[in-house]
Amino acid sequence: ECLPWCLDARIRETRENGFDVDLIIGFKIFRETFTSRVNLDRPHHIHVDYIRGPLKYLRNDWYFENRSEGGTMIQSHVDFAFKNPIFEKLMGGFFEDAVSRMISAFATRADDVLGP
Repeated sequence: ECLPWCLDARIRETRENGFDVDLIIGFKIFRETFTSRVNLDRPHHIHVDYIRGPLKYLRNDWYFENRSEGGTMIQSHVDFAFKNPIFEKLMGGFFEDAVSRMISAFATRADDVLGP
């Protein structure tokens, strides 16, 4: 509910160290389902492997480090490419902006839930 353009999220399967999930992303006429495997190494790392959807690949990692002065340092790395080179040219810039906005939405949600 806090992510821009995320219309739905459905857990397909749960495992001991994570889950498989479908994210349905939509914006205007664009609507796609991305299936990913999320692996959790709590409380330090989240790794996302792309399974299927409109991309050639997607790699996503989140790293969490407790700070001695308090709080948590969060690093996120995202790398992706579209299957179709024409679609890449049309949507590449938009998708990069979407990822950036989603990361900001995560940070805003964390502030709302946990405090700054």
